[in-house]
Amino acid sequence: MPHKITLTGSATGPLREYDRYVAFDMREKGSPSAPKGLKKSTFISYTVFVAKKAFNKTGLTKKSIMHEKILIQGEPTLDIPIDECPGEVGVICFQITVLPNKNDKEKNQSEEKKEPKQEVSPSSEASQNTEPKEQEEEQAPVSQPVAKEEKKEVKPIQPEVQQALTEEKKTTLSNQPKGTQDLLNFDDIIVPEEFLKTRPNPEKTQKVIDFVNRTGRLDEPLTIEKGSKILKDGYRRYVVAKTVKMDQVPVVYEYQK
Repeated sequence: MPHKITLTGSATGPLREYDRYVAFDMREKGSPSAPKGLKKSTFISYTVFVAKKAFNKTGLTKKSIMHEKILIQGEPTLDIPIDECPGEVGVICFQITVLPNKNDKEKNQSEEKKEPKQEVSPSSEASQNTEPKEQEEEQAPVSQPVAKEEKKEVKPIQPEVQQALTEEKKTTLSNQPKGTQDLLNFDDIIVPEEFLKTRPNPEKTQKVIDFVNRTGRLDEPLTIEKGSKILKDGYRRYVVAKTVKMDQVPVVYEYQK
């Protein structure tokens, strides 16, 4: 089963709106005791994805989400387009709650203490005792169905966001050359020494540059070893991507043997 994750805090960046969901960034303190040899983590950044239907029910806005304290419950995911998820971890939210402001809570408590106790006559006490009972009887049958409706609405949030992200990724990859499996940051690719010692044919290289200037993309994806991100094939297209200063390049993965 997928792991559950709970986050509390405020958004650290502006709200980003998409077709059927919204996204924003949060951060929390990392592990206080990292394993020996590893740098201690001060903060971990998250990108949270919430269905618009659920977000609108909270009453939050683009401005207020930066100041309100919220609680997020969801599941971490890696199946998100790179440019959609600037955080270290992506979180598909299935429940979002606005937490009460600490200052407002303390203010209400102090006001309650200041209010003087009113003397109540026996006749008024009897009428007050009967009124709450009547109100409870009227409210009891109404409150139960409301709780059920809220539970029903929470369930479809996760698949709705996941489906929207999947469709977004498919659309992005469909604009890339045939066979593309993913988009990878250019700076993440590791080029072996044997490639660096060679010089691609200038005429063929220029043809690929002309193709990129005309279409805005490479003609074929680069072949990258999954996990290590080592370039296995397509050094000419790598040189072209570097020449035209591409931030991301289309890749097809070759799995380690």
